Amino acid sequence: MRARTWITCTILLVAASAAQAQQSPAPADSCRTCHVMLEGRLQEPAAQFEEDIHAVRGFTCAECHGGDAREEDMEKSMSRARGFRGVPKRTEIPQLCARCHSDGAFMRNYNPSLRTDQLAQYRTSVHGKRLAAGDPRVAVCTDCHSVHRIRPASSPISSVHPLQIPNTCGRCHADPGYMRAYKIRTDQLTGYQASAHYETLTRGDLAAPTCATCHGTHGATPPGVASVERVCGTCHVFQEQLFDQSPHKAPWAASKIAACLTCHGNHAVKRTSDALVGTGTEAICMTCHSAGDGGGKSAERIHKALGVLDGSLGEAAAILDRAERVGMEVAEARVTLSSAREKLIKARVDVHTMDGAKVEETTQAGLKLAKQANQDGQNALAEHAFRRKGLALSLFAIAFVVVCLWLLIRDLERPRIVNETRRP
Repeated sequence: MRARTWITCTILLVAASAAQAQQSPAPADSCRTCHVMLEGRLQEPAAQFEEDIHAVRGFTCAECHGGDAREEDMEKSMSRARGFRGVPKRTEIPQLCARCHSDGAFMRNYNPSLRTDQLAQYRTSVHGKRLAAGDPRVAVCTDCHSVHRIRPASSPISSVHPLQIPNTCGRCHADPGYMRAYKIRTDQLTGYQASAHYETLTRGDLAAPTCATCHGTHGATPPGVASVERVCGTCHVFQEQLFDQSPHKAPWAASKIAACLTCHGNHAVKRTSDALVGTGTEAICMTCHSAGDGGGKSAERIHKALGVLDGSLGEAAAILDRAERVGMEVAEARVTLSSAREKLIKARVDVHTMDGAKVEETTQAGLKLAKQANQDGQNALAEHAFRRKGLALSLFAIAFVVVCLWLLIRDLERPRIVNETRRP
């Protein structure tokens, strides 16, 4: 079979070179020239490589597979003496990719902004450690980036584009059969796809968290209990700072339980609402507290303060909407209402302090602004009503003057008409 393939490739190369002999020099990548004219699994890599980032930058098959891509003779191009290695073993792939990607001087010629510590990071990851321990089933570079159709991470069709990362990780981590040997749950992908993070990502916000945001990329490792708060705090900075000042900090640190995950979950992070704090049926606070204890009372106090401000904002917005519908200018009041909404957002962040007084301080500032916006809206409606009354009076006055003028004109014309009728 191998001999037949060599003969076929040689014939194809000779035919191709004869047709172009008068026009161009020998092909720069004889591997692709041959394989693209074959069929099936021998053709597929060459076809895929056409748009690979490495091919676009001028690299040939020989960069990874060895040999001499400039040589048309198959035995010479695939000679072991010329470094031909064929298909690399999985255990060799990280080091093979690192020959270029860990060389800062080399990579600067192609992408100066690309980091060159991927191999070092990979060796610290769960994947890298297990590979070093002799497990060839763990993820290597080609599992995430693909093999012959590697695209820049900025490309929407790249397997490591933010929109693609969940499915890329899920190819292994959502496969029960593949993960059975590692005794790892396989519901992470379905959980994430039901989360607020995924919803935000699919709406077009590529800054939304993906698997790599929390677990890392090349140095992928599950966050430890002690580090979960720091991982979440990478994005939720103020929440982390406020939690560190809260009465929850010490108990959670002593319990060795990940604080953020207790209330928000990990992969299936749901959108928050005011119902999650307080003593209601949806309140997470009641998982640990009861309505009568200190924590329950504080939670109910916070819930009430948030509800009052939220309701006040709704009333003000409705008034301003009415004013706008009748044509009144309320742009300044809208700015005031926006500032009040910002206070509600801040108050919801302040929940992480579990300090009812602090939350109320913020909501009171928001209530003051909301009431001002409401009053501005009412003033605008009152002005509109006044204008309508003024317009009605004006129209009545105009109508009265018109009628009077008509009567006057009619009266002035009457003697002339009478005199004309009396003439013989």
